[in-house]
Amino acid sequence: MNELLQAIQEGNIEQIDLLLETFLLNSEPSEQYEIAEALMHFGFLNEANRVFEHLQFLFPEEDQIAIDKASVLIEMGEEDEALHLLMGISDEAPEYPQALLVLADYYQMQGLYEVAEQRINEALQLVPTEPLLQFAKAELLFETGRFSEAARIYEELYTIDKKFAGVILAQRLAEVYRAGAGYETALEYYMEALEEEVTPDLLFGSGYAAFQIQKYELAIKQLEDLKELDPDYFSAYLLLADSYAMQDDNVRALKVIKEGIKRDEYDKSFFLFAGKMALKNSQPDEAIGFLTEAIALDPEYMEAILVLMSVYSSQDKYEEIIDLFEQLQQNEFEWVSLYPFVAHAYNINEQFVKAYEIYKLAYIEFKDDEEFLEKYCLFLLEDGKQAEAKRIAEQLVELQPTEQQWLDLLDRFE
Repeated sequence: MNELLQAIQEGNIEQIDLLLETFLLNSEPSEQYEIAEALMHFGFLNEANRVFEHLQFLFPEEDQIAIDKASVLIEMGEEDEALHLLMGISDEAPEYPQALLVLADYYQMQGLYEVAEQRINEALQLVPTEPLLQFAKAELLFETGRFSEAARIYEELYTIDKKFAGVILAQRLAEVYRAGAGYETALEYYMEALEEEVTPDLLFGSGYAAFQIQKYELAIKQLEDLKELDPDYFSAYLLLADSYAMQDDNVRALKVIKEGIKRDEYDKSFFLFAGKMALKNSQPDEAIGFLTEAIALDPEYMEAILVLMSVYSSQDKYEEIIDLFEQLQQNEFEWVSLYPFVAHAYNINEQFVKAYEIYKLAYIEFKDDEEFLEKYCLFLLEDGKQAEAKRIAEQLVELQPTEQQWLDLLDRFE
């Protein structure tokens, strides 16, 4: 038996096959059951099934063996045979609640959550105080987004034990409160779970919860620790950079997001954030580079396009605005928020017909935007469209009744 256990732990499949037949012929059933559990634990499902078949031959009426064999068969994808075994267990058998739990796990894996919950509730009617059944129900509720119900059960179980089925309950409570936006409570449980075990997910969760309640220094500490523990935990970089930005440390924020880009050069949100941070660090050319990369990853990345247009406008890069807009048109991507930039760019480049077309389109969306109306009015004046300019001037007077230049303009029209 010791040789067989060693072969299982070492993953030596040839040695397992060599020893298993003799072991089944000469060992006690209790030892065989122990080996079957070890084989399951280490993922040797075919071999575990072989042992359970042997035990079932020896004890055909033993329901526990049928349940364990069914669990292995489900893992192997032999679902019909597994369900046949489970359905064959009498509802009066002591093992029946356990059979219901295995059925619930199977239905949950299939996405049949209502059926899974029915099986768990049936088992709970038989043994209402069984913690493992309560834990299974909490897991199902959590997976289906019923966070408050899940939290109530997890809290009750937490008073009994800190772990269930190998799961640290403080972590589950942290996750369920975080999912329900209870970030302060979530953070408390994350910090408690971290006392038991330090994992990348726990560090990220605690950093995220700390960020949400504006504890940016704690968020930075947790995420820096995460970055050191697992440099390829990509989500950490954006949240860490954002935490530095919230502390007005834009230099550090830009440095961190650049590190993230080196790790994951296909995340468009990294490039957008880097572009924004470059702008805050007075590096417009570098910002343009990052924003261009973001749009290359997603040609319809609306936020990145709008920021890039804004940068081009502030830098008087009107040719670039026109090039970007016409490229978007070729891709059949139209977005009215870009029209004010584009109309002004066409006007500056003396493409007055196109400018007029875009201004008219933009007016539908921006007829209450004072800055847009000012530019539109001046364009119409310069283009000799007096009647239209007067109409826009009248709107500006309504929006800015004390602004003298629009009052004077209306007087001139009169």
